[in-house]
Formats: sequence, C-alpha cells, structure tokens
Amino acid sequence: MRSCLFKVLCMGPIPTHFSFIMDGNRRYAKKMDMGEGAGHRAGFFALVSVLKYCYEVGVKYISVYAFSIDNFKRRPEEVKTIMDLILEKTEGLLEEGSIADQYGVRVYFVGNLKLLSEQVRIAAEKVMEATAHNTRCVLLICIAYTSCDEIVNSVRECCKDKMEEIEDEEGDDLVDIEKHMYMGVAPDPDILLRSSGEKRLSNYQLWQTTHCTLYSPTALWPEISLLHVVWGILKFQRSYAYFEKKKKML
Repeated sequence: MRSCLFKVLCMGPIPTHFSFIMDGNRRYAKKMDMGEGAGHRAGFFALVSVLKYCYEVGVKYISVYAFSIDNFKRRPEEVKTIMDLILEKTEGLLEEGSIADQYGVRVYFVGNLKLLSEQVRIAAEKVMEATAHNTRCVLLICIAYTSCDEIVNSVRECCKDKMEEIEDEEGDDLVDIEKHMYMGVAPDPDILLRSSGEKRLSNYQLWQTTHCTLYSPTALWPEISLLHVVWGILKFQRSYAYFEKKKKML
C-alpha cells in the first residue's frame, strides 16, 4: 500500500530537501506518563520511520533540528539524558544495518560542534567520516545549532577569507556568506514540518527558508506518521508552482 501511495505522489514534484523541527518530545512523555528522556527516545523511533518514508519516496536531503544551543540552558540532568541518547544513536549509525547503511545515507552534523562534549563530538566526526562515501541520500543533524550562530559564524569566516579585501558587490558577498553557512552542504529546504502545531521557526534555518512551504501538524513529534509525511508532500506540491515563480523573479 505504501509503495502504491508513493507511486501516486511521484506523479507530482517531490521535495529535494525536507526539513523537520522535532517538537513535542517532552510533552509526549508527560502525556503518556513516561519517565524523563523516554519522550526523546520515542521521538528517535519516529525519526527513523520518517527518514525511511522520505528516502523511499525520493527525497534526497533531510535535515532535523536535534538540539538547539538554547537547549543547553535546560536542567543539567535533562541535557545529560539527551546527550547520552544522542551519543548512543550516533554510535549506532556506524553499525551494520543502520539506516545510514540501509539507504546509503551521508550524514552531516551541522552546528557549533565545539559546544558538544568531546565524546559526542568524536562520535559525530567518526560518523561523518564513515558515511562520506555514501551518495544516495543525505541527512543533516542540526545539533548545537541556531540560525543566529550560523549567520554570525559565516560572516566571521567570510571576513577571515577576505582579510584585506572585501568585495563591494552585494551578489558576491551573498555567495561568500552562503558558502560558509553550516547548511551550505545542502540546497535550501523545500518544505519544513514542525510538529505539535507550533508555527514558529525558533531560530532554525532562518536564512534558508525564504521560499519554503511550512507545515505544522498538531501531532507531537513521537506521533508523526506516514500520513503526516504524505500530507506534507501534498502541501508542497500544491504550492510548488507559486514558489517556483517567486524564485524566477529573484
């Protein structure tokens, strides 16, 4: 049934880049009377399913907001629980039969990685190195990330490159800044899904979402299902002509 559904979807345009804000893990744990960290663990299983659906329908790039820089302000116990889970699942990407192995996924960890613990950072670097040869699909895990930090970092790197001379032409400066973005390894997202009904971007991909369909289902992230992915793609297809026209006007 899923295969037939995807064949029908493929009659229309399929997003190249599907981005996700995984919101509602803590609320899900509270709703289901689960212990601390259980909501994020449930959210991980939802993510694996979503990745499979997207890759099977032909989405090339997927990015997920895994952990904001602002999240470091949460209780130390909660941050540790989340980081332990991230470490566990990051190391799992190196195992035979992982989603990276099954679908030929190249994995990038995107953000200010210097803010991560040495253990998590080393695990992330190992995964990026181990999957560098994969070319079928791409997964960008935004961790220790905010758009403000990304933009500031990009401008700093751009200035370092130019040192003595900064081009006056706006177009050249724009290209240089985009080249140094954390997200510069992927095209801009075509659709961004934020779970739990929230319609805020929360400092996520602010630079990249100018021409992007936004979709905010009320389901909490661990409740996101195949139907939400399908409906998101349908929303993208409905707005595709409009956004393509806007892009040509630039």
